Amino acid sequence: MTITTEFVLSSPFLPLVSITETLEPDAVECVHGLCLERESRIYTVKLDPDDDVSEADLAALEEVVDTTHLGHANGEVVYQLTVELHDRISEAFAPEQVDAAQIEPTTITREGWHETKVFRTFEGFADFRQRCEAYDIGFELLSVSSDTGANGDDDDSEYGLTDRQQEALTVALSRGYYESPRQASTEELADELGISQPATSDLLRRAERQLMSSALGAEANLNALSR
Repeated sequence: MTITTEFVLSSPFLPLVSITETLEPDAVECVHGLCLERESRIYTVKLDPDDDVSEADLAALEEVVDTTHLGHANGEVVYQLTVELHDRISEAFAPEQVDAAQIEPTTITREGWHETKVFRTFEGFADFRQRCEAYDIGFELLSVSSDTGANGDDDDSEYGLTDRQQEALTVALSRGYYESPRQASTEELADELGISQPATSDLLRRAERQLMSSALGAEANLNALSR
């Protein structure tokens, strides 16, 4: 099972946000490139020619170590930038710490990084989100969905959960709802899921019951036969 998530990260230390803040294009399309070392990384960025951002403008940014003008693609100007990462970012997003794959280019705006990533497990996604919060990187979840693969059911997971139940559990788990002490309320989960608090409580209750029934079903049947 894989988890596809769409989210926005926000932090003044995120790479290349300075382009939108200093040079003022509305958005920059960015693709992660080669990780040279823990403290620096190469990115490929695309800019609208109408934004009138030059190679010299990019080279003048404090975080940019080197720039290369690659040409044009699909009407956009393409640059390769070597960026020195802030310590907080290099630690939070060290390659060995993130078990995910980027499936869409990052869109960078003044609000932060808009990303779509695929995680192998719910736990991997929850770990990523908690890691962002541990380093004071804002995390706004826009959407989450799961795929059970070619042998899975289109409507239900391997545990019999609906997509909506999986989404609710994923949000609850990643927000620390099941931690002790609890780090999020059902009201906060409801806001994120876009439904009422009673509907959220009911959705979680049904999802939890389905998980327990799935996990204990075989054992319960054995116990019944042994009586």
